[in-house]
Amino acid sequence: MKLKTLADLFHHELKDIYSAETQLVKALPKMAKAATHEELKVGFEEHLEQTKGHVDRLKQIGESLGLTLTGHKCKAMEGLVEEGADLIDEDADDHVRDAGLIGAAQRVEHYEIAAYGTARALALILGHEDAASLLEETLAEEKETDEKLTELAESAINPDANAVESE
Repeated sequence: MKLKTLADLFHHELKDIYSAETQLVKALPKMAKAATHEELKVGFEEHLEQTKGHVDRLKQIGESLGLTLTGHKCKAMEGLVEEGADLIDEDADDHVRDAGLIGAAQRVEHYEIAAYGTARALALILGHEDAASLLEETLAEEKETDEKLTELAESAINPDANAVESE
């Protein structure tokens, strides 16, 4: 895909985000299975359902603008997912693994926050208000997920992992 116009770049960004989200739909069940802290496990399961909604919103945007979103692989998300999978396979204490899973999940969230923010800005300048609104909705959810992960890390997961080191 040649990026000759801002519209081309917007299409490319949407394809990249779509690929990222579809990769996450496959990765989140593995993260939920690997998590031992119940609240973290439930959080991953809930975010899986939310992520499926993100995919649906992206499809809605693509359809409304006549854009195909398949046929691209988000290499950044592929790397983030691979790092998460490597962490799952590490020989680690359960509490320490949970702390690592939160870190991996937050790296994913930060990538998505950047991607959705960029796509939203492009949609606005291109006059795609409906698309911008849907992208903003997802952006807000990604930020909320990141905040929940921080809260869980600070209140429970990281203190539990630190207690293991002290034993």
